[in-house]
Amino acid sequence: MKHFLKDILVDPITGNELTEELKDGKDFLLSIDKRYPTSYEVPVLLPEKEMENSNSDIHKQFHSDFDYSAHYEKDAQQFDYFKTEESAAAKEELRRLHQTITNHIPKNAKLILDVGCGNGWAAKSLLAKRKTVVSMDIALKNPLKVLNENQNQNHAAIVADAYYLPFKKNCFDTIIASEIMEHVYDPKLFITKLLDVLKPGGKLIITTPYDEKIEYFLCVHCNRPTPKSAHLHTFSERNIGDFIPDDKADYKTEKFSNKYLVRLRLNVLMAFLPYSLWKLKDSFANWIYKKPTRFLIELDKK
Repeated sequence: MKHFLKDILVDPITGNELTEELKDGKDFLLSIDKRYPTSYEVPVLLPEKEMENSNSDIHKQFHSDFDYSAHYEKDAQQFDYFKTEESAAAKEELRRLHQTITNHIPKNAKLILDVGCGNGWAAKSLLAKRKTVVSMDIALKNPLKVLNENQNQNHAAIVADAYYLPFKKNCFDTIIASEIMEHVYDPKLFITKLLDVLKPGGKLIITTPYDEKIEYFLCVHCNRPTPKSAHLHTFSERNIGDFIPDDKADYKTEKFSNKYLVRLRLNVLMAFLPYSLWKLKDSFANWIYKKPTRFLIELDKK
């Protein structure tokens, strides 16, 4: 295990320090009364079962249960997050999304946590800038592949639950949570937990669809309404303050990625533009048509 990762890991339930153990050729991390496995240098630090109700308001409304950790384990198996987008417009939208996020990362940030690492775009980008990155996901498949594809002494991967983070308090300079918060059952608790492991003065960068109108379909299995893409919440400048603990962070927001530029593939025609010029044109389009599709929340921990 990388030394920088060993220095910040704790038991996700008790907060106790962990020690390494090699048994029968396998690596484990030991707490006082718990043994956590390691799979190909990726520690799996998950609680045995959910300790809190993971039903969102949507699930309560439709009288259904949601085991989100099991859901996203299946999600990782079913969908290939490393598959390249087929649409040039979609590829370009993602590229600009990633540029926008990295543009908000402070230059002096050294240790960065990528929550919900997906295909590992953050690790690939930030390792090239000599940052130290921890790629985290709740399912094993993605962190394993991200670590394998981005082998670097400054890169580690981990399986963990954002509600039970296995890190010491105040240890990360910057945390990225891109396109994750719309999926979690309790956004305010999600933000609170991330702020706990962020250094004072550190930055939490969250992106999510902007003011999304959530569509529902009738599930063929349970015959109950289910939200498209498993999006449980929608966010805008009108409600985001309700999810941010006032005593922990100051925040500001940004809307971007104009809907019409993407749908008409005009963003592809602007692909040659440097980020600053693209940003200017995108802001102008949103001023005229007021149809941003992405929402960025930047939190500075007090």
